[in-house]
Amino acid sequence: MPIVRLDKVSLSFGLRPLLDNVNLQLRRGERVCLLGRNGEGKSSLLQLIARNIQPDSGEIWVRPGARTASLAQEVSAGSDATVHDVVLGGVESKTPEDEWQARLQVDQVISRLGLMEEVSMSALSGGWRRRVMLGRALVAAPDVLLLDEPTNHLDIEAITWLENMMIEYPGALLFVSHDRAFVRRLATKIVELDRGQLRVWPGGYDDYVLQKRAALEVEAKHAALFDKKLAEEEVWIRKGVEARRTRNEGRVRALEQLRIQRRERRERIGTVELRAQDATPSGKLVFEASHVAHSFGAVPILRDFSVRIQRQDRIGIIGPNGCGKTTLIKLLIGELEPVSGQIRRGTKLSPAYFDQQREQLDPNASIMDNVTGGSGDTVTIDGQARHVSGYLRDFLFPPERLHAPVSMLSGGERNRLLLARLFARPSNLLVMDEPTNDLDAETLELLEEMVADYAGTLLLVSHDRAFLDNVVTSTLVFEGNGQINEYVGGYTDWLRQRKVTAPATAKITAVEPSTAPTAMPAAAPRSAVPTNPSPKPKRLSYNEQRELAQLPEKIQQLEAEQAQLNALISDPAVFRRGKDESQAALRRLEAVSAELESAYLRWDALDSSAGPAARA
Repeated sequence: MPIVRLDKVSLSFGLRPLLDNVNLQLRRGERVCLLGRNGEGKSSLLQLIARNIQPDSGEIWVRPGARTASLAQEVSAGSDATVHDVVLGGVESKTPEDEWQARLQVDQVISRLGLMEEVSMSALSGGWRRRVMLGRALVAAPDVLLLDEPTNHLDIEAITWLENMMIEYPGALLFVSHDRAFVRRLATKIVELDRGQLRVWPGGYDDYVLQKRAALEVEAKHAALFDKKLAEEEVWIRKGVEARRTRNEGRVRALEQLRIQRRERRERIGTVELRAQDATPSGKLVFEASHVAHSFGAVPILRDFSVRIQRQDRIGIIGPNGCGKTTLIKLLIGELEPVSGQIRRGTKLSPAYFDQQREQLDPNASIMDNVTGGSGDTVTIDGQARHVSGYLRDFLFPPERLHAPVSMLSGGERNRLLLARLFARPSNLLVMDEPTNDLDAETLELLEEMVADYAGTLLLVSHDRAFLDNVVTSTLVFEGNGQINEYVGGYTDWLRQRKVTAPATAKITAVEPSTAPTAMPAAAPRSAVPTNPSPKPKRLSYNEQRELAQLPEKIQQLEAEQAQLNALISDPAVFRRGKDESQAALRRLEAVSAELESAYLRWDALDSSAGPAARA
């Protein structure tokens, strides 16, 4: 029996219907991801289920007695209530025992989300208020949990904790997210909102991507055939007097129906056109840091940090919230000076900066003026003047909206506008601080392609694991107590390269200065976690030596099979040949990926234990 049921629900804002006679059911134990382009109405659907707004028509039924809790995409300005009181307010305590249990749950959630319980909400930035409201939703233990972009502003550790918690969640979960790694791990079902209609896609996220691609190809072919038929009938009806005398009235009525169907057909929203303007290339050296140290009071941010970044490097920066990622960027580009050490900067640098707080956007100014700076109606792209209307159309902003204030835009639309502003200026150094928040999956993939082809140098702060894996060439990781280490590749490569026998790094979360937009107010650092010393290298047994020698060949074979399977499932034809073949390929790909990861970890463990002599 469902907990929530939508029956023929419709909702419109203005002339455009967001939901057009849709049906949906949520059952206990389901983890349903709601996907769709920015502006399609996903947040409005969650608001309907939460009973915050009412539908134009249709019925929304929630099982009597079922509790619903939600996290909105945008969080309003804070009050003077403390973090602890706000989170505790999400729990309905009926007995002293319930209240005691609730306080334990509140303390756990506050700790896991990295919150400081005595800080008032009015002192927090929007991102931190959002984390508090997430905690409030999680402690409520509802029967139905509605989460709108829950991973925004969370670091990787907190995202992983949230994933683990949601996997064990017993109720019905409906969430909106474009974090592909998060969706892959959590979703038991994909529901897509596309042009006012809800469609359920069986399987996980990767199944959805492949099936959706094939469905769009079929839709395009049907639309082309329909348009061809309509064009032929229009030619027929416009023939001369002789044709009109002998025309078939049934055919005329059929043509009228074709015209009506064509008018009612809702076209798919266009694709964002992303392309960065290239400035004159910078010098080969972009940044060189030598033994740099920096701190805020007694809290170390960087200790003895050295790195060399060259032209066309794509560097990812990973670490917990508040550890100093934004500070590192400011040190590199010269907005801050280190306490000790030196930073050399290359020549001819033309940076472009994407700020996760969108502070470069004026919420009271129009969409157009935020791109042009209010200096006219044109922008210069690749040396040529272009009307801002045509340029912003590339970012899916129609001409009739150009004079609307930015305050009316959704989170995803604001990020698209910031990208438009960013790419309207030539650059050879792209600094991006959490650029993926609120962007839909298609725009994310296009942004990945653009960044991968960018001719300059990239500094990327992100908690989007898939984006990091697909974009960066090396990663700087904050690993506690001011220690930053560099790893080749992205997030998954970092996990693989970490020595499994190394001691766990003491975790001290530093606090950014008050000027940092994502910082919590200053507080003492967390206590270091005691760790056991790493075991001494041991001598490998004969069988372990043989296993170590055979692992490279095994890994090579698994990688080759993985590449073949990826090529197979990327071909839409495999889905037309039958479900069994496609499902078998997807299951085998999942098994090979898991086996490959296990082989890498085993190789890493044996290699670490072998010592130089065994590897020689």
